[in-house]
Amino acid sequence: MARLLLVRHGETTWNSDLRYQGQQDIPLSERGRAQAEALARRLRGVSLDAAYASDLQRAYQTAEIICQGRSLLVARLAALREAHFGAWEGLTYAEAAARWPEIARQRRVDPGGARPPGGETLAELQVRSLTALREIERAHAPDATLLLAAHGGVLRALLCAFLRLDLRAAWQLRLDNCGLTIVETYPEGAILMAVNDLCHIEELPLDGAGSATQT
Repeated sequence: MARLLLVRHGETTWNSDLRYQGQQDIPLSERGRAQAEALARRLRGVSLDAAYASDLQRAYQTAEIICQGRSLLVARLAALREAHFGAWEGLTYAEAAARWPEIARQRRVDPGGARPPGGETLAELQVRSLTALREIERAHAPDATLLLAAHGGVLRALLCAFLRLDLRAAWQLRLDNCGLTIVETYPEGAILMAVNDLCHIEELPLDGAGSATQT
């Protein structure tokens, strides 16, 4: 049984502005770093065998903050990047929907198949992120505890795969910045132990309006 600690990256200014980040390399904001530090304190007593992150800095900065004081190097993987949103990157949802209303509608009802202009579908994201995760699992003992810091789209796609859900369910999975989701994987399937656990964030001021967006 592998134990996966799945973490969405801490908040950025684009999160708080409700902008599609996609594969734009936006750093953590001050609040995002505080969120990651709070999660680091939460996980201080948890033994980790390895740590992986998207190679976009908002994700690997989150993982590196969590791993401070541990003898672990965070492995950065391009395969764990957020979905490529193409022409939508840098825009708010309202701006994107105003310019491409039919694509925005399709993405709400069929995120697995709908493609932003110049971007990728959630189904394509699921294939690359799940392939990366299987390679990670093969590199470690079956009972390893692994930290994975990535993005909302990546983690939703993985959860749909774990739970055998259609990708149309992805937007029903709320994943806030620095929320902790725990999954145990077995040959027969996966068990969801916790989802979007935010106990460590409760100590912080509630001013992150964009924290639950899907960007």
